[in-house]
Amino acid sequence: MSIEVSSQGATPTAVLLRKWETASVDSVWRRPGDWYTPAAEALVEALESKLDTAPAAFRLGQARALAGVGITEAIDDMAVLFRQAGYQSAPIRSIRALCEGWTDGDAAPAVSPVMTDAESGLGTAEYLVQRLAEVYGGAQRIGTHVSETHALVLVDVAVNDTDPWQRIARNAAVGNALQDAYGEGFPMARLSDGIYAVLVERGLALGHGIAELRDHIAQRATEMRVGNLMRQPPRVWVESLPHSHAYVADLLESVYR
Repeated sequence: MSIEVSSQGATPTAVLLRKWETASVDSVWRRPGDWYTPAAEALVEALESKLDTAPAAFRLGQARALAGVGITEAIDDMAVLFRQAGYQSAPIRSIRALCEGWTDGDAAPAVSPVMTDAESGLGTAEYLVQRLAEVYGGAQRIGTHVSETHALVLVDVAVNDTDPWQRIARNAAVGNALQDAYGEGFPMARLSDGIYAVLVERGLALGHGIAELRDHIAQRATEMRVGNLMRQPPRVWVESLPHSHAYVADLLESVYR
């Protein structure tokens, strides 16, 4: 649903709501037809009235999760609102409330294996195992060995904490960094909190790619103001793959345990 607002006689709330939707759809929102929710309007009303925006942000987080929107997209979308309202960034209290609401709305138990991790936007460990099965199968058909042609780039930014907000923010930031660094076509997954993997081809550019990845993680951490929630510096290394796909699950489990 899209918001239609006439410039004549429109309330400040309606004008800002329309500006937010337009800017979000033009930049961070993936499905223009499902942006609007009454929770978004409530957040604009709180902002325009100079009230605490955290309660409305919590409800927006719930609504986004129930609609199947990932946490990164929800955070980026809310940041657009505050920029449109003239703020440099969204208040950390409201970002935290949005994440807590998203966690609450996403609490329904899954009824089938989940292949996408909503917090990071990456695949799950199960997804990576499945994609590796395809790679191993292809290698077997042409007579090559995956252990010689491919490897995993592993990233560890984990720190000791039990705060759900910190976990969500960290996973969202690193997920964005990995997607920015590698782009389309590289299977990648969140293995556990703070630990991620990317399937890459071996080659001369592998070392350069790792250096760029560190830069992307640092940049995204700064943009989302979560540098203090990550291991500094991040640990990034190349992990060799086993000769047989039968041992892939054991390898991944050994990494995140």
